[in-house]
Amino acid sequence: MSRDSSNTRSRILDCTWNLLESGDKKVRMSDIAKAAGISRQALYLHFPTRAELFVATTRHIDSVKNVDARLADSRAAASGQERLMAFISAWGSYIPEIHGMSVALRAMQDSDAEAAAAWNDRMQAVRHGCAAAVQALAAARMLRPDLDEQAATDILWTLLSVENWEHLVRDCGWSQSHYDSLIKRLAGSALLATP
Repeated sequence: MSRDSSNTRSRILDCTWNLLESGDKKVRMSDIAKAAGISRQALYLHFPTRAELFVATTRHIDSVKNVDARLADSRAAASGQERLMAFISAWGSYIPEIHGMSVALRAMQDSDAEAAAAWNDRMQAVRHGCAAAVQALAAARMLRPDLDEQAATDILWTLLSVENWEHLVRDCGWSQSHYDSLIKRLAGSALLATP
């Protein structure tokens, strides 16, 4: 990919990000092309479908916000419990930064298959992180014996939903640190075997 093509691709992704966060319920390819200063045909050369563009935009946000560095402590944790707690902190602190995009995609998903695909792609990535944390607990024999890994992953994924964060931080006025502390306690109570 040429440098000009790479720059155009980044500009398209940034413009898509900005348009989605603007709160418009229907972001069209023509809107994105106009914002990026290119033709619709040029946009389709980079992203043949809206679904591909939306998924690429969410992954672009992860890259710009360096999600891999945020997850480094979780991935390098020495114990299952450390991995769980580090993952909760990493994801919980990331939610406020991607909240605008999440609101846009969720608002559009009922009537827009491409937005639904992009949101589902990101939530499956979170679920994958939850599963890795649960697997680390199970490998260390720290997972509650009455839970299998599937159920434990389901519980953790639900606890860490953006909607739960919204209710607690936005609606109930919790601080981010209070949210982080309580979710860690809840996850520990729900998932960890008692010594």
